[in-house]
Amino acid sequence: MVSDVSTQGTLDEINFWQPSASTAFRALKAGEPLLFKLHSPDNYIVGGGFFACWKNAPVSLAWEAFGAKNGAANVNEMRKRIERYRRVKPSQHEGYEIGCILLEQPFFFAQDEWLPVPDWQPNIVRGKTYDLAVEPGRTLWEQVLTGLRLQNGQVLRDAEIVARAKERYSKALLIQPRLGQGSFRIIVTDAYSRRCAITRERVLPVLEAAHIRPYAEGGEHRVDNGLLLRSDLHTLFDRGYVTVTPEYRIEVTAPEVGLR
Repeated sequence: MVSDVSTQGTLDEINFWQPSASTAFRALKAGEPLLFKLHSPDNYIVGGGFFACWKNAPVSLAWEAFGAKNGAANVNEMRKRIERYRRVKPSQHEGYEIGCILLEQPFFFAQDEWLPVPDWQPNIVRGKTYDLAVEPGRTLWEQVLTGLRLQNGQVLRDAEIVARAKERYSKALLIQPRLGQGSFRIIVTDAYSRRCAITRERVLPVLEAAHIRPYAEGGEHRVDNGLLLRSDLHTLFDRGYVTVTPEYRIEVTAPEVGLR
């Protein structure tokens, strides 16, 4: 997946999916970095991102939320990859769930900047953790920062915050990852237990994550700025016919009536 998304230019988020949702990903806390390693024998770190959270989600919702940021050109290709790992017959309609490791501000190094992985055993196939305050994690992270200094923008600032926080506070919460649109949709959908906040509708294809304060007006992709609404109510909400008061009450404004 990494090689596919790394060719798409600037990305604000990716879904580093797991083929099964049976085991939650608990290796990291929000704001900690996750580094991307190529498959053996190419034992190199080629980039990374900042962990937001882990959620389980139907494969259809993961595709609708992230699209090609899942590391596939289309939903059928994504399903084929997942089903190869699941060792099941490919299906275009089965609504199985996958694990979603939501990563914000991903970054990728040029090939001549790839980093050799320290003390990595060939038989390790899933996440290995490092303490960034002690060796070999400290040196590894300094090398990551060196690579990031060739890039401009918020990613580098976030990475330096991580480095300073780790050095001073060890396991402290490091940064609050800024969610992208896809992560916002997955997290809001989960926060409302996959039900419309007003009607309690639970058919996922008709549910949408709405911003309480519009994104175009400075509203952030934050769960406390989100409502899960049926698509028609989302339209009415965006147009001002439906509002939510600070007391969490629904108010409805009578629509305009056209005259003939």
